[in-house]
Amino acid sequence: RVAAPERRLDDFPHQMSGGMKQRVIGAIAVSASPKVIIADEPTTALDVTIQLQYLRLLKDIQAETGLAIIFITHDFGIVARMCDRVAVMYAGRIVEQANVRDLFNKPLHPYTQALMDSVPKMDRTDRLFSIDGQPPPLWDLPEGCRFAPRCAHAKEICKTSYPTESSHENNHMAACWMLQPEWDN
Repeated sequence: RVAAPERRLDDFPHQMSGGMKQRVIGAIAVSASPKVIIADEPTTALDVTIQLQYLRLLKDIQAETGLAIIFITHDFGIVARMCDRVAVMYAGRIVEQANVRDLFNKPLHPYTQALMDSVPKMDRTDRLFSIDGQPPPLWDLPEGCRFAPRCAHAKEICKTSYPTESSHENNHMAACWMLQPEWDN
C-alpha cells in the first residue's frame, strides 16, 4: 500500500523514506502471490511509528491472503506482536522452539533465559544484564553445545557433546543437557 503509486512508479530509492522503501519491497514480495515470505530484519532503521505501520500492513496482507511470514529478527517486540511460534538460534543452531507465549513465560534453554534477562524493563533499577563472553566464530565452533563457553550452568558433557532436542509441553523443544536425564549423573 504505497501512497500515490502512480506518482511513485518512476521514483528512485533515494527519493523515498525508509518506510516507503520497506512498503515497496513488501509490494514486490507479495506481487507474485507467494505462500511464504522470509522477512530478514524487516524493520531495521525504521522509527517506531513507521515500524508499527509496516508491521500492521504485513498483518493485514497476511490476513487477506493467508500468507505465512518467517521473521528473522533480534527484536522480541516484533516476535511478541507478529509471531505464533519462535525458534531461538545460537551460533547457527536452533537451541529452543515453542509457541511465543510459552517461550516468553518459561524459556528452557540458558541462552534464551539470558536473552530474556537482557531485555530492559521499566521497573528495573539495577544495571542491565548482559551475557558474558563472545559468540564463537562460525569457522571455529566448539565441539559440544555452542553456548557452553558462555553458560553459567555448563558441565563437561556440555563442552564435549551437543545435546539432542528434548520435547516438553505444548510442543516446546529445547537442546540443552540440563533438560536431559544424563544431567543428574
